[in-house]
Amino acid sequence: MADDIKATEDHNSSSDNTLAPANGNEVSIDSLARQVQESLSLAKRHKFWETQPVGQFKDLGDASLPEGPIEPPTPLSEVKQEPYNLPSPYEWTTCDMDSEEMCNEVYVLLTNNYVEDDENMFRFNYSKEFLRWALRPPGFYRSWHIGVRVKTSKKLVAFITGVPARIRARDTVVTMAEINFLCVHKKLRSKRLAPVMIKEVTRRVHMENIWQAAYTAGVVLPTPISTCQYWHRSLNPKKLIDVGFSRLGARMTMSRTIKLYKLPDQTVTPGFRKMEPHDVPAVTRLLRNYLKQFVVAPDFDENDVEHWLLPKEGVIDSYLVESPETHEITDFCSFYTLPSSILGNQNHSTLKAAYSYYNVSTKTPLIQLMNDALIVAKQKDFDVFNALDVMQNESFLKQLKFGPGDGKLHYYLYNYRLKHVLRASELGLVLL
Repeated sequence: MADDIKATEDHNSSSDNTLAPANGNEVSIDSLARQVQESLSLAKRHKFWETQPVGQFKDLGDASLPEGPIEPPTPLSEVKQEPYNLPSPYEWTTCDMDSEEMCNEVYVLLTNNYVEDDENMFRFNYSKEFLRWALRPPGFYRSWHIGVRVKTSKKLVAFITGVPARIRARDTVVTMAEINFLCVHKKLRSKRLAPVMIKEVTRRVHMENIWQAAYTAGVVLPTPISTCQYWHRSLNPKKLIDVGFSRLGARMTMSRTIKLYKLPDQTVTPGFRKMEPHDVPAVTRLLRNYLKQFVVAPDFDENDVEHWLLPKEGVIDSYLVESPETHEITDFCSFYTLPSSILGNQNHSTLKAAYSYYNVSTKTPLIQLMNDALIVAKQKDFDVFNALDVMQNESFLKQLKFGPGDGKLHYYLYNYRLKHVLRASELGLVLL
């Protein structure tokens, strides 16, 4: 199925072929190789990826392969100049996200056809403001926002995007495309549109002399650089249980559950406040210093921090700790807003979810900082707070009453090889 290669996050997709870390969070190459052998029935799904410059399963554990680009750049004059051919009923369109009408078309397509959990109970519902934020970072290329229309009706039926990013892999900063929002209308999933769309976005990225990309998927493709686990922290347990997102624990009553997840009314850290425009230089320094410790992480400058982390109502929330004595900015936390449509429930239509983004603690214990983040998320009426076990997140998840989800998220690099599969804690990157 074309949507098997959706370069996107999956909600709570539990998948039999998940690459689970062996023995705790150490990823053993042997266990990976074994699981890969067992999943070779997926060969059909991977035919496309075996033609691409991505890490291949057969190469896992081969220490002789160098780190870095898998294929050298092609001379720009040799990059295919015309778009790839779509099946004859369809045509390419470039999606101008500045246009209200276009943004609305993209929103409607994604709201009705984007990622669902395995039980078809929830579907991502990115807001238009979120899409504009996600797709227009500094230096974005409009040509990388690619749609597919039906020629006759002009209806938008498929979408894929790229945005430029500087990502550091060990000591090398590489300009990459972050690929996201691959979505094909439910009725067209047998039409093999997705591989053509992936080839087309790759071609347009190459036209800008960029040869690497990063993406995530809820399914296993050749070959993850890391596999992360989603964790969920109930903020509105009654609603989460009502809509089937979570279940009442054994020997637990609703009132005990509500009490278990109750949070203080006010944050506890002195100097905890919302980030403001004048904080951008200090937050940039804090973040750059923090991200140095991870094997793969973004290389943010002040323009990036201003775009990605300055609070935007209903999109991104960022808070920091300013020392009451020295006025130094010592800690920072952020989360983005990604609701899901609740499918087929009489009483509720939207699940309001916060997703942990970038958090840096130097003076305030991370667990206290994140508890304050939970408190402000609760004040803002979020139902659940989600976090991946990337960076140092593992250190607070259990203590702050997060529970593991059944979804794994696999991270991938296109045309870039790492020598080893990374533990989630070695990854300093969050893709939307």
